[in-house]
Amino acid sequence: MITKMSHVSVYVLDQDSAYDFYVNKLGFDVRTDAPIGPGARWLTVGPKDQPDVEITLMPVKAGMQFTEDTAKTMTELVTKGTFGFGVFDTNDIYATYEELHTKGVEFQKPPTKEFYGTEAIFKDDSGNWFSLTQRG
Repeated sequence: MITKMSHVSVYVLDQDSAYDFYVNKLGFDVRTDAPIGPGARWLTVGPKDQPDVEITLMPVKAGMQFTEDTAKTMTELVTKGTFGFGVFDTNDIYATYEELHTKGVEFQKPPTKEFYGTEAIFKDDSGNWFSLTQRG
C-alpha cells in the first residue's frame, strides 16, 4: 500500500535561477543539492513547515532524460506555462501575496475569493504556474 508521496518534479529551464526563485523568493529550504554526474545536479527544495516533501527542480536539457528534440519541445511547453501546476497553502494570503510580490514574483491573478477559499496565481521563473491559496 502507498503511504505518502515524498518527491515531485517541477521542470525548470535553469537550476541556478530556479534555486534563487524557490529559495530566495518563496522561502523554501534546500533539501538536497548534490552533483550526480558530469554537468548534472540533484536539487530538491520544500516548504519550511513540510520537511517530508521534496520538490525536485528538474532541468529541461538533453542528456540523461531527454533527447535534443524532446528537450526543445519541453522547453517550449514549460515556457508557455503548460506544466508545473500546483497548489501552495498559506495562512494569510494577503500578507504572503504582498511579500512575494515585493520580492518580484509574477502574479497572474491577485488574491480573489473563490468557492474553496482565497486564491492568487503566480508563475515561477521558468513559466510554471501555481495557486497560492488560503482555505476557507
